[in-house]
Amino acid sequence: MITPVVPVQICDGVEFGGEPLGLLAGPCVVESVAHCVDIAGRVSEICTALTIPYVFKASFDKANRSSSSSFRGHGLEAGLEALTAVRRDVGVPVVTDVHETWQIEPTAAVCDVLQIPAFLCRQTDLIVAAAGSGRAVNVKKGQFLAPADMGNVVAKIREAGGTALLTERGSSFGYHELVVDFRSLPILRGFGAPVVFDGTHSVQRPGGMGTASGGDRRYVPYLVRAAVAVGVDALFLEVHDNPDHAPSDGPNMVRLSDLDPILRDVVAVRRAVAPLPAID
Repeated sequence: MITPVVPVQICDGVEFGGEPLGLLAGPCVVESVAHCVDIAGRVSEICTALTIPYVFKASFDKANRSSSSSFRGHGLEAGLEALTAVRRDVGVPVVTDVHETWQIEPTAAVCDVLQIPAFLCRQTDLIVAAAGSGRAVNVKKGQFLAPADMGNVVAKIREAGGTALLTERGSSFGYHELVVDFRSLPILRGFGAPVVFDGTHSVQRPGGMGTASGGDRRYVPYLVRAAVAVGVDALFLEVHDNPDHAPSDGPNMVRLSDLDPILRDVVAVRRAVAPLPAID
């Protein structure tokens, strides 16, 4: 049985699950307060002009890096300081990853959305604790899961009194490659949760550079157009002013200068294509 999508309130004035198309975007990891505020401000200007509800994204810790020598971030305290500055100075809601249950209380005090990384999408204690925080929970579908398996994740969140967003970020396809099965999007929407398409991690090549993940940002515009045509409620895009020199996920992040034309294209696709029903 198909459950109609129930819109999720992110904060006052920002809701995902209806019109218009939403966006979660920002650098992979918190690099500094000034950098986060700058990126958030510039993306917010683009989104305001296009009437796109915007949530700023950056991680305080990248706990699943390919190598122990890779940059993980500056930690919880410094990361939350940067996210607090974004909410205060730019006036947009924020989302970040949580990896352990003890991180949820301080993170929920700052962030409007708590994100469960793909590799942790079946960690029941983490999911239930996030759902009980009072914040919306965005769960990245694991590269190793079929879309139908995410119904159990949604059930865990709802049984704990929470609200869910589900993010498609590609599935494992041989060595160091991901592929997007666009059938996943209507299947995920069949659980009644707003669906987000992650256009940047879907072009990632996990571990493809030996001690780091590779990727190919050239394919992002193609995938996000297709996802919006199929039907999603929001996009997730990692963006950076200089991705070739970013400390994390540079190869798959969108250049900030390319964001405006990408979003203009998907808004046009959204207006041109009537939404299709979900599939149970």
